[in-house]
Amino acid sequence: MKSRPAVIVLAAGRGSRFQGIQHKLTQLVGTSSVLATTLVNALAAELPVLVVTTEPFAELASHHVATRDIVLLPAAGSAASQGLGMGYSIAAGVAARSDASGWLILPADMPLVQPSTLRSVARVLDHHPVAYAQHQGKRGHPVGFSAELYSELVRLTGDEGARRLVARYPCKEIEVDDPGVLLDIDTVDDLSHVRATYAMSPFQNSV
Repeated sequence: MKSRPAVIVLAAGRGSRFQGIQHKLTQLVGTSSVLATTLVNALAAELPVLVVTTEPFAELASHHVATRDIVLLPAAGSAASQGLGMGYSIAAGVAARSDASGWLILPADMPLVQPSTLRSVARVLDHHPVAYAQHQGKRGHPVGFSAELYSELVRLTGDEGARRLVARYPCKEIEVDDPGVLLDIDTVDDLSHVRATYAMSPFQNSV
């Protein structure tokens, strides 16, 4: 069976800009947490899903994916995590799914990205080294990378993530009718906006 692109859900960040009492990934969107909602929608795309996270979120992730589909990193803010950043999270996820035909990078704080969007980006990775979803001409997530970029992806580190690769290689823009590709949760105000958008969307009936 031909391998498929894997969705790498990044859930290891500190979320320092979010000033709520609890971590942003544990906040509710509807009746589920931000992380759970992101995972349910990722799994609905019917692609392999891997979660890169830390110990505090491992149990929550395990309610949705198997233990073998969870990569644990040192807790954000700990001495062991110094200098790792988003780039290292991407590298760890890609290395754990080295047999995939590509990888879709999806931040865990983007719970409204639709399954159809993930599938649309995945479909073009056989023909383009880099692809990303955009809505009304604005670049969003997920960002997809083809298997030919494996050796560069697994060497990523630091907080820059994969921006250098996106800048270096030709990118395919996938225009989608999905405002969720632009809605990440960095602040309490972002969370309020996501909740309001969710309340008016089909997601409230699917998670």
